[in-house]
Amino acid sequence: MLGLTLSGCGGDSGGDGGATPSPAPNQPEEEEPDRFTEGRTFLIEPGEGATEDMVNAMIQLRPRDTLEFACGYFNLDQGLLIQATEDVLIKGCGKDETVLSFRDSANVTGLEALNVRGITVRDLTILDSPGDAFKLKGVKWGTLSNVRAIWSGGGGPITEDNYPQRLNVACTAPPFNEGDPAPDYVPSSDSGRYGIYPVESENILVEESESVGASDAGIYVGQTNTAIIRDSRAVYNVMGFEIENVQGGEYDSNLAECNTGGFLIYDLENITQYGDTSVMLNNTARNNNTYNFAHSGLVSVVPRGVGFITLGYDNIEVVDNVFEDHSTAAVLYISYELIDGPGGTADKKLDPYTEGLHIHDNVMRNSGYDLPPPDLEKTLNGEIESVLPTLIGLKNLPTINDPAQFLSSLQNLANLGKGAHIIWDGLRDELDEDCPYPVDAQGNPVPQDEHGKPLHTNQHPNPSCHYNAYKFDDQGNRKLPRWGSCIHDNELSDDSAPYLNFHGTDGLELVIGLVDQDLSILTPGGLLDIVGGLLNFPSDTNLSDHDCQARFGSVLPSLPRVEIPPFEPSGDFDPAASEEYIAHLCEAEVEEGEINRAAFEVDCPLLSQYNLFAEADDPRSLPHEGGVPYVLNSKLFSDHATKYRVLFVPPGEQAVYRDGQGGNNVNGTIDFPVGTVIAKTFAFTDEANNSEALVETRLLIKRVSQSGKAFWAGLPYIWEQNNQGEPVAVLTPGGGSRAASWHFRDADTGTLITGSTDSYSVPNANQCITCHGNDDRPAGSAPIGPKPRNLNRAYQPESSFMGTAGQAGFPRVNQLQYWVDQGLLAGAPELELDGQGVATNVERLPRWNVPGDGGDTANSPADIEHRLRAYLEVNCQHCHNDKGAASNTGYYLDVFRAVDAGYGICKKPTATGGGSCGRQHVVVPGSSDDSIVSCRMEAENDPQRMMPPIARSVAHDGATALMRQWINTVVDGDYDNADGCN
Repeated sequence: MLGLTLSGCGGDSGGDGGATPSPAPNQPEEEEPDRFTEGRTFLIEPGEGATEDMVNAMIQLRPRDTLEFACGYFNLDQGLLIQATEDVLIKGCGKDETVLSFRDSANVTGLEALNVRGITVRDLTILDSPGDAFKLKGVKWGTLSNVRAIWSGGGGPITEDNYPQRLNVACTAPPFNEGDPAPDYVPSSDSGRYGIYPVESENILVEESESVGASDAGIYVGQTNTAIIRDSRAVYNVMGFEIENVQGGEYDSNLAECNTGGFLIYDLENITQYGDTSVMLNNTARNNNTYNFAHSGLVSVVPRGVGFITLGYDNIEVVDNVFEDHSTAAVLYISYELIDGPGGTADKKLDPYTEGLHIHDNVMRNSGYDLPPPDLEKTLNGEIESVLPTLIGLKNLPTINDPAQFLSSLQNLANLGKGAHIIWDGLRDELDEDCPYPVDAQGNPVPQDEHGKPLHTNQHPNPSCHYNAYKFDDQGNRKLPRWGSCIHDNELSDDSAPYLNFHGTDGLELVIGLVDQDLSILTPGGLLDIVGGLLNFPSDTNLSDHDCQARFGSVLPSLPRVEIPPFEPSGDFDPAASEEYIAHLCEAEVEEGEINRAAFEVDCPLLSQYNLFAEADDPRSLPHEGGVPYVLNSKLFSDHATKYRVLFVPPGEQAVYRDGQGGNNVNGTIDFPVGTVIAKTFAFTDEANNSEALVETRLLIKRVSQSGKAFWAGLPYIWEQNNQGEPVAVLTPGGGSRAASWHFRDADTGTLITGSTDSYSVPNANQCITCHGNDDRPAGSAPIGPKPRNLNRAYQPESSFMGTAGQAGFPRVNQLQYWVDQGLLAGAPELELDGQGVATNVERLPRWNVPGDGGDTANSPADIEHRLRAYLEVNCQHCHNDKGAASNTGYYLDVFRAVDAGYGICKKPTATGGGSCGRQHVVVPGSSDDSIVSCRMEAENDPQRMMPPIARSVAHDGATALMRQWINTVVDGDYDNADGCN
């Protein structure tokens, strides 16, 4: 295996961080070693060292490198995370021969690739990932070939001893209800969410792959442009296959069996983009009748026994597929109006209706023979969606003239009516003549497609109404068939009703009203009491309503097949630096007090080789060459670690002031020049014993690749003792874990804080990028903290341990003003300082734990919200923004954003699984006990729930108390989207 000493967060790349020192006079000129190595293969073997070997390899991957897993069963306690590279291959021996078990992993995802251009994963299985198995986010050109995601489920763990017998799961007799016999596989709601999950990506191919047992969706492509799923299988997932908010999707020759539902094409509200145009051809959906075992979210309301569902998505062609043996319907064609009520969909950018649906030349057999009964427990909690199959059945009751015979047919609730091959809710919108065309945040019309449909993104404000004039002509008539549906030339077996249009909830108001008042109506006896009112429910079975040829003289045109263009490398990432070249730069001698700037272009094995501090063994000592210590108003929580931050700007260079006001730099920091270094040291302070333990120092170095693009490298150094017992910081890109304890008084509040942990985590180099990487900033580990609004304060160390020694002796003045005065910061406005060292005329975050620090009355609603928002921005917003690692959630936490659905108010989770805590909304006004966010902040030792998921092992009690206070006492029904929790 190749040596594992070269890596760091941002990669090993060349730059102009300084010239190589000249040789001494009269000495022969030293020949510079070769700079790069490339095309390497890292082979990982099973065994106790497999996790460490995998992590050390994954953080070194550079263009044209391969990470190869040998045949066998691997127990891995960390996830496989690929970042800051391109054109790489991850492979095994085959999906039956190479099994990567993440049952004991500390990370939520098995394999995750973030913002990678060109990655292929093939020939392996991921087993028992706590959350998603394969996740590609922000990937351009990603291929998953011959891979499997599988969870052990409720049938006992899949182990090294039994995996050859357990990996290949048949589909013979799915359990219709929880507790039914399950001879093939026992599903479990404790399984992870998604099996195969490309999201916010482009040019994605999933082929010859499989997912088994996901508690949300098996093979799911979301918020992606140009995606093909072909020749793959999904079995015993809640939803087998999903295409969600995709522009240009294709299902081809796949098999969905024994899931709750087979295939789904839909748009979800309040996320990054909205979808259009997908083709589904040559697939088979059979026997998807497993009971729904999802925790929450939209997929949790999918009735078992559906071959294909579409919801709120335009332009779908369903052709040459086979649907057979589905207890509710082969095809369920519904709208958000059915779920939310007329005009009730809170996201007005989302068109609630599926239109341009073309279903033809398919085979449908044995559909709608056993509608699922309602879930009384969910109905008690106000989730009446599970009642819908029963209500559909009531509308599809056969006409029986003999009352006694009719009453007899109602004795078994599960047999109340039947479904059909094709079921439509019959709902379409009327022209809203008073709804104006939507505009963006600047008041300009949003873009539109060739048909006049608005092309919304999550950057557009939520309009007050659903604009739909593009669907109607000048006389107010719907443009058909484009904004309708065509269903023709399908082979519909006569063992089932061909078609049912149940007209939404028309005529069911009585039932819904009674359910709202008295759940006994859902028993057979309760339904008997009102059966007289049910006989006249409107429904029809006239499939000719969708005969477009007969009605309009034409059918919808066939949609184009999806084509993935050839891969194009960016050249932004250099190959790995050679060990000889690293030694050449890092071991160079420099003058006393002089920083080794030439070495900034590589990752030195020892922190001391950069010569940043006056005392090589103490990063709290004075920095060399004008380095400037700084602190933040509100800091990232890291198990109560004390932090020492220092900024090094290259001599003669200046950073440029940039703030977030006006929405121009919401996610970014001050703009730093190439060659800048930011050092942050983590220590645990014990004032009772007059000690402070150094744990790690992280460097962020701004470099330039050979292609000329700037990027930030992030290097983690862990403090150890050398053979002489002296402290030394060693480059440890694989991260680590330490026991730690703390006992100190908070510098801002004077509060005594004590505690300990056995598992303080030093993130590995690729985990650094998860938090620090954003699409709208330079690549790699761009800084998070140094924004004007967080630097606008007088300098003060986080603890009093250092007294006035070292960095603690720096001037206690406004930091921004100090940077300006020292010539380090250009472009800042003239600052107007108050007597507390705060500039009153520029942006500022309050200290989250100091009531009234934001200028509001202490502990008033405004003050609580102001401080809570400051905490969330610093601790969560670096991922929860429209360009960050959690952008696909649609949950964004910068302080400039309105507090509405995008800020979590009554926002539904994008996925089910343990991360939702079994709750239905992110923030429920007045109820922190029902809010997902409070559960996740309080979670410990649970990778599915912990948020933030890395760099902490204990919950931040003070912050969670503030979150609960905000939800319970401040957030009420007056907040935008507060009615979305109903």
